Amino acid sequence: MKKLENIKGFLLDIDGVLYVGDNVIEGAIEAVDYLKRHYKVAFITNTTTKTRKMITQKLNKMGFDVKEDEIFSALEAVKQFLKSQNSGAYLLLKDQVMSEFEDIPKEPVKYVVVGDARENFNYENLNKAFRYVFHGAELIAAAKNKYFKDVDGDLSLDCGAFVEGLEYATDKKAKIIGKPNKEFFHLAVKKLGFKPEEVAVIGDDIESDVKGAMDAGLMGILVKTGKFTPKDLERGIKPDLIIDSIADIIKFLEN
Repeated sequence: MKKLENIKGFLLDIDGVLYVGDNVIEGAIEAVDYLKRHYKVAFITNTTTKTRKMITQKLNKMGFDVKEDEIFSALEAVKQFLKSQNSGAYLLLKDQVMSEFEDIPKEPVKYVVVGDARENFNYENLNKAFRYVFHGAELIAAAKNKYFKDVDGDLSLDCGAFVEGLEYATDKKAKIIGKPNKEFFHLAVKKLGFKPEEVAVIGDDIESDVKGAMDAGLMGILVKTGKFTPKDLERGIKPDLIIDSIADIIKFLEN
């Protein structure tokens, strides 16, 4: 198990760690301020329904001191990947994030990208995605989360089920670009300028955040906020550290 005294930087998950819905988690603003004073910090997220600008605006409105270039999202990782391939893509995403991909060609379609498309998860769009993949395009999952903590306090279906459905129908496996992909964490670590073993991830998803980070060589810290449920601790995953909320990280660092 990795120890906090060896840590030089932090990657903070956002939704469920800093806030839930429109409510800031108690002590989260103070914890982020403390971490930014003493360590290098970046913010990571699998959300595919908001651009980095939208995420930054929401955090700043809530009272967090965050700059847009401090955020590394699954959408940003997807865009970097598509640019590196110089290929066209069919994007099954929300309309409001399409502006992030204006410089990605639509044809020829070599990749089908699936994120949390919400109202765009209709039969016509899913069938178009199916046909592209069935006829040779590669399936890309911006993320493959099962669910998320919604604004009403209950869990809501995320894009993982739709990715699984396309995998089932096409007999092809999706390449996951966001968490828990090791490359995602390593790109975020590179953003901080450290080695993986010098960085800790704080997240509320024991699989995507914590196990993903630990598999990539980072320290994994689980918070009992957001989507966390007691059953998470029965999955055979042992985080390096478990805390009630991000507010508690200060006392562990000061001891």
